[in-house]
Amino acid sequence: MHWDAIVEFPKMKVAVATRDGQVVALKYLPPTVGVLAPRNPLAERAARQLERYREDADAQFDLPLLIEGTPFQRGVWDAMCAIPRGRTRTYGDIAAELGGEARGRDDGTLARAVGQACGDNRLPVVIPCHRVVAADGLGGFAHATSGYLLEAKRWLLMHERSADAFALAP
Repeated sequence: MHWDAIVEFPKMKVAVATRDGQVVALKYLPPTVGVLAPRNPLAERAARQLERYREDADAQFDLPLLIEGTPFQRGVWDAMCAIPRGRTRTYGDIAAELGGEARGRDDGTLARAVGQACGDNRLPVVIPCHRVVAADGLGGFAHATSGYLLEAKRWLLMHERSADAFALAP
């Protein structure tokens, strides 16, 4: 992916890709990656909004987004967007909510499909997949089950003050 900006965050960097006047991807990168100054006006706008969010979890995003996905993925992403800042829901909660749309899948299969849709989210932070957790703990993040991505998820939850049970690891 060609990045148009890379913004410093605790525990990670956040990369921005734009195309044809829309933000097409945001991605969490390792903290060792360098910062990249915005390469175009939309990347500049996205970088400033990400920086505002980094400083204030109540900051709102107002960006033109390209959201591509299956109807199921879009349903999961809509459910994630409905989770208020400072709150979490489980993969199972969202699976139960969408259950009528996914006939033929058992609860475990549907919860795993929700997890896959969370991991496939190309616009994290704006579409807050970090607010979806496992029934018994933090869960995965961006298809990872360890490493800096889980530290990034912990930071995001703590930043939004919803993560007493997910305190940052030393």
